[in-house]
Amino acid sequence: MSVRRAGKVLLLGGAAAVVIGTSACSVGAPVIPRDPCRVLPTDTSDSAETAPGASVPVSGSIQLPVRPGTTTHTSGFGPRWGGQHQGDDLAGPVGTPILAALDGVVVAAGSSGEGPGVGFENWVIIDSNVDGSPVSTVYGHMFADGIHVTTGQRVTAGEHIADIGNAGSSTGPHLHFEYWQGGRLQGGTPIDPVTVLPEIAQQNGGAALIADDPHTSDSERSSDVQLVAASRSTADCSGFGMAGGGNLAFGAVPAEFEPWLRRAGAVCPEIDSALLAAQLQQENNFRHGPNAPVSPAGAVGPAQFMPGTWATWGKDHDGDGTADPNSIGDAVISQAHFMCALYQDISEVPGDPIELTLAAYNAGPGVVLLHRGIPPYAETQNYVAKITAARAAFTNPNSRGRFMPNASDGNGQVVVAAREYLGTPYVWGGGGIGGPSGGGFDCSGLTSFAVHAASAGKVSLPRTSEQQWTVGVEVPIEKAQPGDLVFGSWGPAGPGHVGIYSGNGQMVHAPTTGDVVTEAPLQPGMKARRVM
Repeated sequence: MSVRRAGKVLLLGGAAAVVIGTSACSVGAPVIPRDPCRVLPTDTSDSAETAPGASVPVSGSIQLPVRPGTTTHTSGFGPRWGGQHQGDDLAGPVGTPILAALDGVVVAAGSSGEGPGVGFENWVIIDSNVDGSPVSTVYGHMFADGIHVTTGQRVTAGEHIADIGNAGSSTGPHLHFEYWQGGRLQGGTPIDPVTVLPEIAQQNGGAALIADDPHTSDSERSSDVQLVAASRSTADCSGFGMAGGGNLAFGAVPAEFEPWLRRAGAVCPEIDSALLAAQLQQENNFRHGPNAPVSPAGAVGPAQFMPGTWATWGKDHDGDGTADPNSIGDAVISQAHFMCALYQDISEVPGDPIELTLAAYNAGPGVVLLHRGIPPYAETQNYVAKITAARAAFTNPNSRGRFMPNASDGNGQVVVAAREYLGTPYVWGGGGIGGPSGGGFDCSGLTSFAVHAASAGKVSLPRTSEQQWTVGVEVPIEKAQPGDLVFGSWGPAGPGHVGIYSGNGQMVHAPTTGDVVTEAPLQPGMKARRVM
């Protein structure tokens, strides 16, 4: 955790300068609050570049971000799926024009940095001056070829800036629209767009997407119940974001599935990695690839998607250019998104929501709604029972802070303790000897927890990476053992980053804002220290 980085200044017309810090692991409150929609790359210098500011002229009146009558308002601002939906969704056909809501300057146009099939995938952000105050409007989920503006371009309200798409973590073509007081990239505050543009809620002219059922079975399906697909879990922008990926027991699934399951467990808070793993075991026993078994009904891949369902839910989540139901990444992340949507679709049906969601995945959500519970089909009832029983075998018993050290394993227990929180969000100033705080860890918060837990409370590290460097003894990096601390991003005050050596040139660490606790290669120039 570094205290050495100077700030940079971004000027926004009509507003005070906003100081932007550049440290990835720092003491005190963050200068830029954690932004789950903007994935910042981890670099070995512990710094990030900021775009130069621009003077923004005063905007005229706000206008609808679409032409009236071309879209349908499908989801509003506020709590959703256990999180906060930070904007409004306007569903419409692919290619429907998206218009600038305010005069301003384009500060982002193109990839949101989250990767194919994740979050917005593509977005446009326009900074505006509204009566002397900075405001950003955000437009998400366009396809790359549906963006018609470039960064730095001045636009006027009503100008055609993009087209509605279905990119990222979207389950149907729509525009996700946000309104930020104080600036989107400057850590401002999102407000309900309807409060400044009531006409949004009145839009009802676009097409909605109808969800398909994932499987066929010998059980009947309801033909008169149709479900509108949910547009996104939690915050419409968060690909990792929640700690559900951290509850998967380490080494409980085939190695090639583990990173995807941890990521899938963060799609929504209700559906965690252990549940998805148990479901994959039941579906096709983790078999994948072109030679994986196909069910008699035609379901394919590790998540056993039917072709019609895959056409709706299948996405290219591994970034190879093809949405393939036999691909681990594509199948597992699509499985998670579909399960999260099903959870919401059956939310008003009485009974255990996880069991009902599994039943909907197997028999179809219409059948669950029709029977107001798990349908009376042996196949579906056995499916639900087997997965719920197997879930415990894939669950990390320490994932809720109940790590119990094994004295015989010594220093290696530091690694075990840290791995319990793989997938947990990075939070500036987060974590300490008691575990995560504020929803996650920063780099030195993670090491403080892991060492304290592994030593059964006998070793309490100081809070910052510079201070932790003073504990224990330095060892040559080539002599580092699992459980040693590794330090990098060196500056005049010492190291700006710290992680836990896990062996074979790898470390467990909390990298930076927008990322999660992960196991990754050592950074160049790191040094090791033994504290236990």
